Amino acid sequence: MANKERRVGTVSRGIRCPIIREGDDLAAIVSESVLLAAESDGFELRDRDVISVTESIVARAQGNYATVEDIAADVRAKLGGETVGVIFPILSRNRFAICLRGIAMGAKKVVLMLAYPSDEVGNELVNLDKLDAAGVNPYSDVLTEAKYRELFGVNKHEFTGVDYVQYYADLVRDCGAEVEVIFANQPKAILEYTDKVINCSIHTRVRTKRILMEAGAKQVLNLDEILNAPVNGSGCNEKYGLLGSNKATEDKVKLFPRECKGLVLDIQERILKATGKHVEVMVYGDGAFKDPQGKIWELADPVVSPAFTDGLIGTPNELKLKYLADNDYKDLSGEALKEAISASIRAKEGSLVGNMASQGTTPRQLTDLIGSLCDLTSGSGDKGTPVVLVQGYFDNYTN
Repeated sequence: MANKERRVGTVSRGIRCPIIREGDDLAAIVSESVLLAAESDGFELRDRDVISVTESIVARAQGNYATVEDIAADVRAKLGGETVGVIFPILSRNRFAICLRGIAMGAKKVVLMLAYPSDEVGNELVNLDKLDAAGVNPYSDVLTEAKYRELFGVNKHEFTGVDYVQYYADLVRDCGAEVEVIFANQPKAILEYTDKVINCSIHTRVRTKRILMEAGAKQVLNLDEILNAPVNGSGCNEKYGLLGSNKATEDKVKLFPRECKGLVLDIQERILKATGKHVEVMVYGDGAFKDPQGKIWELADPVVSPAFTDGLIGTPNELKLKYLADNDYKDLSGEALKEAISASIRAKEGSLVGNMASQGTTPRQLTDLIGSLCDLTSGSGDKGTPVVLVQGYFDNYTN
């Protein structure tokens, strides 16, 4: 009987797991869950399959939590507990509000400087049409809260219905601190109010801190410099601090996972022993994609993947099939076209950057692409699939 041609390319499967608790043997649970899923659903693992584990269960198994009191103690110790500028936070109840509570508890006054018309990841404070109508230049104009209200009134978030200006200001006051809200996009605008600053930007944090220090700031802490070591026995993240944290309870945050390269290597080894297959393994958080409706860029974590096996280093190296079909082999069809394209794929060598036949193939980091696929597969709600198995990702037309 002739070999059957494979008719399926990439497959992404959410894998159900038990609820993970602090101290659980996560490598054993993940490996067993994948093997049980393969058995129950009737599929086999193959070399270069990718097992992806969401960062939240990694941090939970590590017990990587801290309280708002821990955040307050760190802020107080590092910045003195008086007036603190808090600039460029994202607008999020889950991601930042709990951190702001801790910061406010560690200061007497918070000068909160919000980027506008939207935050770094696209959450809108005021739409561009209102901005245009008011004749405001967001690159140069600094607005007080009173001026913002006069020009734009109340602007509730499209998805959450929250007026974040009011919400953040009330939150700071509820923590016993005074608050002043301003709106600006030039980092140095905060220095008119205070020379001690917490820079809450995520992906632009290095540049923002450099600008502030060059402009004469006395002290600047990025969020990755708060809780980058334990406080009173708390969790921490040596590399990312508060970046990538999530609200766990009303007074506790779950931090981004600490060093977890050992975890991905452990899972890889367990699967190899159980099946003889060499899989790749990664830990993933937010995917890197943008919502076209709300204009929100999803990536509120500092990176998509904080740990992965070495087979996931790099970018795809792919040819665009439709380019080959429409250009190089436009006069071929049927089996001849299939053979010609297959030969081109088999013959590709080295980097295809700059090759017209690879244009439009999105050469992003493998972990960013696969992590985005996994984030969409696992969802953020009640699917109960914190592990995702991706099969066939490294296949091409010739396999």
